[in-house]
Amino acid sequence: GLIFYDTKVTVMNRVLNATVQRTADHAAPEITLDPLEIVGGEIRSSENSYFCQAARQLACVPSSQLCVKLASGGDPTYAFNIRFTGEEVHGTSGSFRHFLWQVCKELQSSSLSLLLLCPSSAVNKNKGKYILTPSPITYAEEQLFHFFGQLLGIAIRADVPLPLDLLPSFWKTLVGEPLDPDLDLQEADILTYNYVKKFENINDETELEALCAEIASQHLATESPDCPNKPCCKFTYLTMTGEEVELCPRGRHIPVGWENKDVYATAIRSLRMRELQTPECMTAVRAGLGSIIPLQLLTTLTPLEMELRTCGLPYINLEFLKAHTMYQVGLMETDQHIEFFWSALEMFTQEELCKFIKFACNQERIPFTCPCKDGGPDTAHVPPYPMKIAPPDGAAGV
Repeated sequence: GLIFYDTKVTVMNRVLNATVQRTADHAAPEITLDPLEIVGGEIRSSENSYFCQAARQLACVPSSQLCVKLASGGDPTYAFNIRFTGEEVHGTSGSFRHFLWQVCKELQSSSLSLLLLCPSSAVNKNKGKYILTPSPITYAEEQLFHFFGQLLGIAIRADVPLPLDLLPSFWKTLVGEPLDPDLDLQEADILTYNYVKKFENINDETELEALCAEIASQHLATESPDCPNKPCCKFTYLTMTGEEVELCPRGRHIPVGWENKDVYATAIRSLRMRELQTPECMTAVRAGLGSIIPLQLLTTLTPLEMELRTCGLPYINLEFLKAHTMYQVGLMETDQHIEFFWSALEMFTQEELCKFIKFACNQERIPFTCPCKDGGPDTAHVPPYPMKIAPPDGAAGV
């Protein structure tokens, strides 16, 4: 926290360029994607997704071939080239950036099960935020999490911000920072947080009985074996994926009483903390990330800085974009139609600006830092900077 973010990024970029393993002498790996598999935006099967198509084809490519220098200049080097079946695409940048945008859409949809919408979003808190799906994983799923980690590293080397909306708990676990049992639980699952707090704040047995009666009305409790008409809770709880589990051995047979209510609350909190840390999944993600960038770099970054470096800002800074725009063939910033253009963009909502950036650059987010800082022409820009505005190709007046 004592080092400025820009300084950290400068050091990080030097390390990334010093750990390049594929030089210009070696041809880039190429993968072929079939757009017809996701025609109409509906993915019929997870195996047909761009994410899984790419994971299968890159599984046999050594990770060293994906470690390239940081993207800069007009024709940057990317980890791999993409060819779309039946489509002629000029250059490599547009198709690569479109691929990263598409896989982020897939990851944050029902077509893939690697990410889970956080439970808090059901009650409009952190709406649209995701976490790693907390469940035991198969070998095939482990490979997909590994590829997900590789994509994070590939995006960092390409300097293409990924439009991923992940909870801070993901970035904390990624960089090795411990989770806050109160704050992170509240962010991820506000209903469970409130449920636990109710048990922790009970003052007497009468309140406990009233709480159990309230829970019983919501079908979460059963009758006490000692007093058949008296509702009680058992040492069980629902996981984030909706499965009922025992919080301790034989938990289904242990009622919650005044003596063990704090143990019950602590057990629920511990369950959610384990689910947020997802050790199996995160180990695979970190292994994938570590095959592309040195994991030692993460020790200098805070969770928020890691998120900024990987995903950028979820909004478009028009002033920054304006400073990184080049006008070609006689156009000037003071031309009336150019002023109209910027005036129109200033009236766009952030959602509309993201669509404009997707149309212009084939990505929804733009890097919010650039080596040139102020748009000067003497240093290498990070694509898609500078944005270029040119006159029409057709005849005058067309």
